[in-house]
Amino acid sequence: MLVAVPVAAAAQPAPPAAEQEQIVEFSADQVTYDSDADVVTATGAVRMNREGNYLAADEVVWNRKTGQVYARGSVVLLTPQGDKLIGDNVQLTDTLRDGTVDNLMVVLEGGARLAAARGTRTGDITVLENAIYSPCPVTTASGCPKRPSWAITAAKVIDDPAQNRVRFIGGRFQLFGITLPLLPVFNVARGNEGATGWLVPDLSVSTKKGFEIAAPYHWQIAPNRDLTITPHVYTGVLPAIEGKYRQLDKWGAFQLGGFLTYGTIESIDPDVTSTRKGLRGYFEANGKAQLNPLWSITSSIRIASDKTVTRRYDITNDDRLRSVVNAERISPNSYISIAGWAFEGLRADDEQREIPIALPAIDARFREEDVLGGTLQLQGNSLSILRIEGQDTQRAFASAEWDLRRITPWGQEVTLTAYARGDVYHTDEAESTVVPIYSGTNGWHTRAIGALAADVKWPFIGPLFGGVQRLVPHVQLVLTPPTANIDIPNEDARSIDLEDSNLFALNRFPGYDRWEDASRITYGFDWSLDRPNLSIETTIGQSYRLVDRPGIFPQGTGLTDRLSDIVGRTNIRYGRFLDLTHRFRIDKDNFAVRRNEIDLTIGTTQTYAQVGYLKLNRNVDPTIEDLRDVEEVRFAARVLFNRYWSVFGASVIDLTDRTEDPLSLADGWEPVRQRLGIQYEDECLQLGVSWKRDYERIGTFRAGNTFAIHLALKGIGR
Repeated sequence: MLVAVPVAAAAQPAPPAAEQEQIVEFSADQVTYDSDADVVTATGAVRMNREGNYLAADEVVWNRKTGQVYARGSVVLLTPQGDKLIGDNVQLTDTLRDGTVDNLMVVLEGGARLAAARGTRTGDITVLENAIYSPCPVTTASGCPKRPSWAITAAKVIDDPAQNRVRFIGGRFQLFGITLPLLPVFNVARGNEGATGWLVPDLSVSTKKGFEIAAPYHWQIAPNRDLTITPHVYTGVLPAIEGKYRQLDKWGAFQLGGFLTYGTIESIDPDVTSTRKGLRGYFEANGKAQLNPLWSITSSIRIASDKTVTRRYDITNDDRLRSVVNAERISPNSYISIAGWAFEGLRADDEQREIPIALPAIDARFREEDVLGGTLQLQGNSLSILRIEGQDTQRAFASAEWDLRRITPWGQEVTLTAYARGDVYHTDEAESTVVPIYSGTNGWHTRAIGALAADVKWPFIGPLFGGVQRLVPHVQLVLTPPTANIDIPNEDARSIDLEDSNLFALNRFPGYDRWEDASRITYGFDWSLDRPNLSIETTIGQSYRLVDRPGIFPQGTGLTDRLSDIVGRTNIRYGRFLDLTHRFRIDKDNFAVRRNEIDLTIGTTQTYAQVGYLKLNRNVDPTIEDLRDVEEVRFAARVLFNRYWSVFGASVIDLTDRTEDPLSLADGWEPVRQRLGIQYEDECLQLGVSWKRDYERIGTFRAGNTFAIHLALKGIGR
């Protein structure tokens, strides 16, 4: 039965149209009306609605003279803001907005719950007495009651949607049922939006800073802007202040962060003890602005006041800081990038005045389909490398690449490529570059590059071991004339190493400053096996230079002689339980392993173990910094030993010794970094204790041990 009843008595004259709209719609199994007392009584699945306020109850008594509404039995009230109020006995006005509720529970828009012995609602503000708040589930998956991980109790709670917060007066914090110190005034956000106030502090103890307490204060400036100020107090060094500003608008999002303190500025040189004091700091900013559907600007800026501040205060372990501003235009068939790059070196042997600045770095690419049956890609590139002290280089080139891909009647995949490029270079102070093979010669230089290539794959597919195997022989022929390289400075093509990823590349150098100008044939095969829950993929190959002339590859890169080393990769996956990847390079003369890299992951997303091993045994000239040999092993594991409890750990060990790298200070077993911790995490709480030890010596201090306590209250808002 559905009834729409005006607020005024039926016997009165018809009200104006504005008042006629203010009616209460309700439905019930049975409705009785006492005309003398002007009381409507509805029983059985009563539903009432007015101006977005929705009421459901077993029985509702509505006194139309006084405007009071009494609801009893399984009472549920929904507000226009999306909150749900549940109680035993409810007294409301006929607006269904203001009133009093006994044994009240409020389900907020964000999912958190408030329960109270009594609640009064006036307008949009709800005041609760003897209340408890928690965003945590109060029942298990099977419906059994459970104690929430954390909750806040208070003598009085004010729920104010207009201020977007819930305020507790005389509150106490409960963690796993244990009541912690008093919280006289405490605020939490109603939903997923942020709210101004103090956040949960972080505690840690380390040999670098002593005992640390960091107490963040969050200021929600607007729905799209916030600022977090974090004072840091230490027992081992002077206090510091940290700030982070975030903003999201119609153009995009960006954030600014900074760290500032005062203290002794340690020297990066372990043999030099510094007593100089001053301001120390770190600044970072990043963001992206989408100017229109095609153009965007991306930026990332990181600056440190000195070489040791980031390690001393555990800001980052990076040994160099990179800053970039990049304007990009991306469309389906074109790409334009205009960027500027700057770097800050934090290693002991870094001379900042010799570190390059790339400004500008311009790259433009345009693709045209169906040109002579193939795809044509045009590219223009310009780069200026500047140093305060040292070599300066400017370059510009234009290139065209045409690719034609066809499938023959016999099933071969054939790709034909024609490539042409013209370069212009200018360099100054080439003699200041320490590594001769990188320097080039001063002055202007031009270079013409051309190549023709044919790439053929012939897949064979058939059954094997209850699955499907694929064997794909792969052959590539590249023809290219002699090209000027030595007079050109090498700024972006230094870390050259033959790998499975660049085996069939048109140019095996990683950048543009060097071009592999010797005609060659490259051959190999891909093999794979797919079974239910099992996948095996492997690639192996080698190349042969067709002409005998001096190469431009450093000794040890696997590409120096006419016949290259053998490279390959194998990947094995067993369901989601095992993932193994092995990369290798084998010396073609004595079959020594020059590259041996293993990455293994075993387990599930909750309990797993990871092992990584890398050994580069290339015997490259140790003065070529970009190609130093190294050997290291990495371990990481996490074990979920309870539904919510887990232990985790990680370790990095440097296995390099003097026989592998004459310049290395390691002795063959040198721990680099270790971590161990235990963590509890459920739907609304994350609590962990961790230990970290850094063995690396930074200047006159060693990183040492750090003990940290981490507490994150989910659902509390920021």
